[in-house]
Amino acid sequence: MTTTSTSTGTSETQPELKKVMGPKLLLLFIIGDILGTGIYALTGQVAAEVGGAAWLPFLVAFVVATITACSYLELVTKYPQAAGAALYAHKAFGIHIVTFLICFTVMSSGITSASAAAGAFASNFAIGFGLGKGPGLALVIALAFMLLIAVVNLRGVAESVGLNVVLTLVELSGLLLVIFISFFAIFGGQADFSRVVAFATPDDKNVFLAISTATSLAFFAMVGFEDSVNMAEETKDATKIFPRTMLTGLGITAVVYVIISIVSVAIVPVGELAGNDTPLVTVVQTAAPDFPISALIPFISLFAVANSALINMMMASRLLYGMSKQGVLPPFLSKVLPKRRTPWAAILFTTVIALGLTAYVSIDPANPIAVLLGGTTSLLLLAVFAVVNVCVLVLRRKTVDHKHFRTPTALPIIGAVACLALVLPWTSGRPAAQYTIAGILLVLGLVLWVITFLHRRSRGYGGPAALDTQALSAVEKGD
Repeated sequence: MTTTSTSTGTSETQPELKKVMGPKLLLLFIIGDILGTGIYALTGQVAAEVGGAAWLPFLVAFVVATITACSYLELVTKYPQAAGAALYAHKAFGIHIVTFLICFTVMSSGITSASAAAGAFASNFAIGFGLGKGPGLALVIALAFMLLIAVVNLRGVAESVGLNVVLTLVELSGLLLVIFISFFAIFGGQADFSRVVAFATPDDKNVFLAISTATSLAFFAMVGFEDSVNMAEETKDATKIFPRTMLTGLGITAVVYVIISIVSVAIVPVGELAGNDTPLVTVVQTAAPDFPISALIPFISLFAVANSALINMMMASRLLYGMSKQGVLPPFLSKVLPKRRTPWAAILFTTVIALGLTAYVSIDPANPIAVLLGGTTSLLLLAVFAVVNVCVLVLRRKTVDHKHFRTPTALPIIGAVACLALVLPWTSGRPAAQYTIAGILLVLGLVLWVITFLHRRSRGYGGPAALDTQALSAVEKGD
């Protein structure tokens, strides 16, 4: 049991989260979070930017992700608490509005990603079971799916991670199936590896901008490793097992992605991949025309998007719980079920938001905003990653009384620059609509912050300075 300090100066006894995750479960959690619908859909779009060298953006994205992961590893082993990037920013800068916006940005990226996954789940479910494509039916399936995710999340992290193991193995087997069938075609002489080194860029982009644009797309397939830090309080001996497990998970997924991108281009001409919404289906159909991939792929995608939604909702709820526990967000979000020991208030809060987003995405899945959700998620998270890399350098001045991972100083500097390059419009090649969506989300976050501030002042809790002092005090006590 622990006494939790809140931003209002009160204290309330809440049980600790249950530590159930060992290295194997954590590894599957990380792999399952990184793998997902991204690789099933992005290969063709990446190829459209760089031609046959589609493997290069995935490799560059892996390098940037690994550098940033090293920064996360130093911080999560130094501060093994559930709040992730928002906690690190709060410890580094102690400015409530900065902490609030980072918390809101990360939470929004998780909920938006999960909501988009719910819409994809409904579409694949309807196709797989031959139920038709009516928007009303898709909405019902998507909302029911999100409620099911909430129930699993409420049951406990052991049940959630247990389901994650099953879903991860299914989606990984789907990608391995694509690789094995492709190898069969390659050994049968159906591949043309000259295409793999054929670099081609759109007429309106130079080589640098084409690679940067493709990397921005590919990076969406690499995100997910950062979610694991929000499970730190539910991990056994987090300081010891996190570094090796996170880097291993990143390495495994990178190998799978690079192999997928190489065999895809070798078997299918780039012109057929470019802009293809289901590139892996095309790869398997070309490699083995008699294989019933059209019937199998919706179910594989079903499991992939279900896993993404589950992990993102787990992340979002734990992030809110962690920041509430530190006194940065309202204290009711730190409520924990006494028997299940799960953060029920944070789970319900994030589920309500997700249901609203799921309804919007499911009603009109062809809406450009829904199409751009993946890119917007990548944009928001890369901005957060840039801040995390800076936090590592700032927090070097603060020491803790236990051993922790330490990344070489050059890496967070390189990571911050690389992440910013993939965020800024003139170096990333992102469409303007992504910045519009991200801007709306940040404005919403600022509005919520102002409402929170006015509410606190009306209750006599003090202004921003008092809020910063109380919240930072709670964080430094390690409550």
